[in-house]
Order: sequence, then C-alpha cells, then structure tokens
Amino acid sequence: MKRAIVFQSLTLFIFMSSCNINTKNFKNAKENTAYSQTKIGSAQFENGTDRILIKNNSAIDSIIERKMNSAGIVGIGAAVIIDKKLVWQNGYGYADKEKRIPFSSSTIMNIASISKTFTGFCIMKAVEQGKVSLDEDINNYLPFKVTNPNFHDEKITLRQLATHTSGLVDRYPFYTDSTYFYDGRKPEDLGVFLKNYYVKGGKYYSKDNFLNVRPGKIRDYSNIAAGLAGYIVEIRTGKKLNEYSKQFIFNPLKMKNSGWFLSEIDINKHSKPYEKKDDIVVHIKLSEGTTYPDGGVRTSVNELSRFFITLLNDGEYKGKKLLKKELAEEMLKFQYTETNKPDSINIKKMNSGIFWATKMGGTRIGHNGSDAGVRTFMLSDLDRKIGVIVFFNTSLDEKDENVFFDIYEELYKYAKGMEFKSNK
Repeated sequence: MKRAIVFQSLTLFIFMSSCNINTKNFKNAKENTAYSQTKIGSAQFENGTDRILIKNNSAIDSIIERKMNSAGIVGIGAAVIIDKKLVWQNGYGYADKEKRIPFSSSTIMNIASISKTFTGFCIMKAVEQGKVSLDEDINNYLPFKVTNPNFHDEKITLRQLATHTSGLVDRYPFYTDSTYFYDGRKPEDLGVFLKNYYVKGGKYYSKDNFLNVRPGKIRDYSNIAAGLAGYIVEIRTGKKLNEYSKQFIFNPLKMKNSGWFLSEIDINKHSKPYEKKDDIVVHIKLSEGTTYPDGGVRTSVNELSRFFITLLNDGEYKGKKLLKKELAEEMLKFQYTETNKPDSINIKKMNSGIFWATKMGGTRIGHNGSDAGVRTFMLSDLDRKIGVIVFFNTSLDEKDENVFFDIYEELYKYAKGMEFKSNK
C-alpha cells in the first residue's frame, strides 16, 4: 500500500520513482479519521532498547535521536544485517506516546509495501509446488477472466504482475478512498473486489483500471495487481495467504508475532501510527485493506530480519531451507535486460525481481513501504553484504521527508563501519 509524497531533492525523487509511490495518493490518506493530538516538545524521547549484539553504539543512538526529535518522529525500530547475520537492533522513542510505551525492536507495526516481498515469496513457493508458473496466462488460474480491454488477445502473467508490467493499474482516488477500512470494519472479500474491479460490468470496473499499452511494455506500480497476484496464490493452493505464509514463512522462521491481519496480532504489542501536521502529532486509527497482499503484513524489525536474511541467503535461514535455491535466485534476479525491458526504463538505475527491486538510483535492492502513519525500509547493498531495516511509525510533512532517508543513510554508514571492523 502506498501513500503519495512529493520530494524536493533529486535523491529522493530517484528513490521514490523506483518505488512508484503515486502522488495522487497521500492527500487522501490524510483525510482518514484521527483522534488524539500531541504537541511536539523539545525534550529528548526516552530510548526503549533491546539487548544488542554490537556495543559502543552511543554515536548512532545520538544521531538518530537528534534527527527524530527535530522532525517529530514518534518511534523508530531498526536492525542491521551483515553477511546474513543480525548484528544490531534497537528501538527509539515510543510505540504509544500517550502511554509512554517505548518502541523496541520487538514492537509490531504494519510494514506496508514490504509485504509484497512476502507475496513474492509465496508465489515462488507455489511455483516450487507446481501450483503456478510465472509465465502462464493468469486466466488459466482465475475463476473470472481478466483482460486489458485495449488488448483483448494479450495474455497477462504472474511475472508481469510481480514486476509491475502487467498493464493493470491503480485508479486514484478510488484506491485510497475505497480499499481502506477503519474502526474494526472488515474489508470486502478480495476475490469479490477483484472481479468487480477487472471484469466488465463490475461495480468498480473502468477502462482507467488498465493502461493503453500491451502487457510488458510499461512499468507502472500497481497495488491492486499485487492483490491479484496474492489471490492467484490463494486460488491455486487452496489456502488464504495468511495461512500459506504461516506454514511456509512465519512458522519455520519462528515469527510468532507476525501476521497479515489485526486479528492475528497481539494489539498490545502493536505500535500506534502517527502523522505530523505542522508542529502537531496526530494519532491515526489502525486500518486494514481489501487488497492485503499489497501491504498487509504486521511484524517487528526483529522478526522481519529473519525473513530478510532468508531472501539474501538464497532461501535459507540458519541451515533451514525455506525455498529451493534456484527459485530464491529467480525471485531476486534482475528481470529486465537491455533487450527485454519496459520502455523508458534505465536498467542501470531501475530493475526488478519478483516483488523486489533496485532502489536509491540502482545502488540498493529490496523494498520499502509507505502508508498513513507508516514508513518502512528493507534494503541491502547490491552484493547482499549489508542489510538495513528501519520502521518509522510517523508520517511527516513534505518539508521533513528527507529525515527518513537521512536516518536510513546514517544506519547504512554505521553498518558499513561495522562490516569494515569485522573484516580487519
């Protein structure tokens, strides 16, 4: 799930272009219900920390606390992975500012579009089981037919859905206005929604749900298409995505505090989401989404680190093989080449795996997430030597957006320093 953010610097523009966060989206997120307000003060946030594996970290703590306080970020969780091992984790500020509950590396938060990497893993697991093929026509799997009305005879594949080249797009403001549910209201059934959105005659159908280009020609980031990919996994495996993920990801990795829905999570361990408006921090109500495969996972930086290590380590975690090596490699492999890429894509700055992509102008790989009250990073260097995970439980004004990236970069530099020392 994405919320739009307009950036002032070229660096941020490049990053967000690679994520395709739609600038039509964020304004609508801000109109959703909010209730408690807290004035930003000058006092330092209290530091809620876990036991960490690398000592002498006071310098990075000071940098993060100073930047988060100046910007008005309520809580942060972070983890550093070096050579496929978790070497550092910490929490800063509050998961619940009103109750003064510290944000720790075990605090649960919605990770927004990083969730797509879980959907991608589930796709590859279904490939391993012979349930799906990346290059089969998706209509051979679906109980209803999905075709681009501009190109009726062109097939759409899971590979295209997972690399955002299917020609299926999010329609705004419909996506943000109609797929988020608050106050405990349950989202519409995923399959019913998708049929109504993609099939002519459905109540959400529009030609604007499709690009006027052939599948494979243009990269256009689509959350709803990611929802369709997750739905295909459900249809073909006979299990809901949360059940399938629990069997093949959460249980093997002992991610006991992770899940797709609020009903699966201990709400007392879940961070509140916040939004900064001018100098006021506004608490935003928790929500769930109809197209949950695009952004529904809730987890902690501690537990997410296990999944990230699994991806970076060819499908294996501490000797436990979760996915065949060749399929894990396919998931992370760059899908675009000079002779086979979407139009207008410079593969030196933008490339894609299966719900996995280059970021920061092609210098990092992984995924990030953005939603109301949520900003998340799960990125590695291209050699998969250094991985950094960062959760922020606060949306910021446009003028402060660079702080997210500043803090991420400070953590990356800190990780680089740790790697250098470990190699001496």
